[in-house]
Amino acid sequence: MITIGNIQLPPFPLLLAPMEDVSDPPFRAVCKDNGADLMYTEFISSEGLIRHAIKSRQKLDIFDYERPVGIQIFGGDEDSLSMAAKIVEVTEPDLLDINFGCPVKKVACKGAGAGVLKDVPLMIRLTDAVVKSTRLPVTVKTRLGWDDNTRNIEEVAERLQDVGIQALAIHGRTRTQMYKGEADWTLIGKVKNNPRIKIPIFGNGDIDSPEKAVEYRNRYGVDGIMIGRAAIGYPWIFREIKHFIATGERLAPPTLEERIAVCKKHLDQSVTWKGPVVGIFEMRRHYSNYLKGLPNIKEFRNRLVVLKTMEEINEVLDEVAAHYAGFEFEQTDILLPNYHEKCPV
Repeated sequence: MITIGNIQLPPFPLLLAPMEDVSDPPFRAVCKDNGADLMYTEFISSEGLIRHAIKSRQKLDIFDYERPVGIQIFGGDEDSLSMAAKIVEVTEPDLLDINFGCPVKKVACKGAGAGVLKDVPLMIRLTDAVVKSTRLPVTVKTRLGWDDNTRNIEEVAERLQDVGIQALAIHGRTRTQMYKGEADWTLIGKVKNNPRIKIPIFGNGDIDSPEKAVEYRNRYGVDGIMIGRAAIGYPWIFREIKHFIATGERLAPPTLEERIAVCKKHLDQSVTWKGPVVGIFEMRRHYSNYLKGLPNIKEFRNRLVVLKTMEEINEVLDEVAAHYAGFEFEQTDILLPNYHEKCPV
């Protein structure tokens, strides 16, 4: 078993990455249904929480069926992060995660997210301040370094552990890489195999198939894997990896009926949590991923992204089910969505 504070996870847990504008409660619900062992909220600005920003406060919503679940915060000021940690603690998540990995300019260039990678002593002070401000287990999500000249994750991991974090997730790219090129797991493996490191180490980056998940587990020895983009529109990735670990065989891909049913549940949860206007609008980014692989789907997709009621959308989804009845999806690796403009660390 993997232990983080009082959280007991399976021997090789699969984590859903915190993704801005994606990892909301509706999306987390369908990922939990399909085997995600630990999930995180979208990242939340410490300054926004302190200012009572509505969007930041809404991101604190967690539900019992999601547990264990962590709330992720970011910021570049010790006092603000400490105060945000106290606010988060009141909502009773299972853990508190600090984002030191978001590469987008509006975050990193303000000295938060991956921007902190340029100042390791500041990163340690910020982490220490959070650990001392809360009774929750504190974890960190970060990258290999700021650029190829500062790939200092081995030193960073030791120092973060020394100030009290209880798990570390590492994305195998630097900030300057954003999401380009292949993730380099070599340094993740070195961190995990450092005899000084006692906390769980989770690897993140480019896991797009059950085979790759098992290969990277065996090659780098990580305690678990965090999955981000591969789960967008394809929450079945979690159950497929678990099946492959247990049996050595690929699970059949979800049927069209399953895809439509999960898409409908995602829509229903989105409307319930966000209201009909915002809930329907924000679901539009998901349809193409749920329906990926269906030939000549563009006409249906174009209709789905302009409709304004659940009834109309469900009718079109039913049309899709009828039109492609009997269609069998191929068993292929997942094409990772292009999601560079946001921040799915």
